Amino acid sequence: MGAADVVPGVSGGTIAFISGIYSELIDSLRSINLEALQTLRRRGIGACWQVINGNFLLALFTGIAISLVTLARVINYCLTHYPIHVWSFFFGLILASIFYMVRQTGAWHRRELLALVLGTGIALAISMAKPAALPGEWWMALLAGSVAICAMILPGISGSFILLLMGMYSAILRAIEDLDWLLLASFGVGCACGLLAFSHVLSWLLRRFYTLTLSFLTGFLVGSLNIIWPWKQTLQTTLNRHGEEVPLVQSNLWPATYSELTGLAAHTGWALMLALLGMVVVLGFERLAGGENRQSKDL
Repeated sequence: MGAADVVPGVSGGTIAFISGIYSELIDSLRSINLEALQTLRRRGIGACWQVINGNFLLALFTGIAISLVTLARVINYCLTHYPIHVWSFFFGLILASIFYMVRQTGAWHRRELLALVLGTGIALAISMAKPAALPGEWWMALLAGSVAICAMILPGISGSFILLLMGMYSAILRAIEDLDWLLLASFGVGCACGLLAFSHVLSWLLRRFYTLTLSFLTGFLVGSLNIIWPWKQTLQTTLNRHGEEVPLVQSNLWPATYSELTGLAAHTGWALMLALLGMVVVLGFERLAGGENRQSKDL
């Protein structure tokens, strides 16, 4: 999930869903409430830790934090020097995830189809929005964290892409690399507040309108394919606050057109192999999660 959240256009929530831990993640986050605080006061830390599923959350967020710190520099380098390869891998991952979520939804009726179209439309609208130029201050990191974390736990909507639209993506990546503790602490507090609030909403939706919510989230995945299409031509750039040139407007191209217009190799063979690898990863996660679920039921 941490590796996925570093890439603009890929959601850690997608990884959580295909690995079979999504429901447990949402329910565990929802359990951090006033009732948990009352349990802490009356019965102690151990009882409270069990109520909030502390072992699960500790393992999950430790893994995400380690991945963010260790992989941020690597993924940023790969996105700069091998963008087609990176986007192709995640394109295959998202494509297979769509088929996985379609199967999870089960019966498709008019309501589910409308939810799918609505989710796709919202994701497409977000993907075509122009990045803002917001100040990279601690208070903006606080706000950005509370907004982006909601996207990070939604399959198909990337928290990194939301940060990109807010003009905070480079600032947060640089803060991770440079260990800017003030900016990271502000971002972390914002993430915590947004995560606890939004998990209650999402848990309620999944409990009351499960198939509709899954259909809507599947639409997010479909719309996100526009963001992570590997072959893009930059039509307009802008300078961020550090004087670095970043893409502002991009258009998706077919591989042959990409080579003609940019003069760069399309790497179509590598792209297809990496997209296939991404699909295999999803199938592997699905098989692993299915096996663990069957073992849990047997126990």
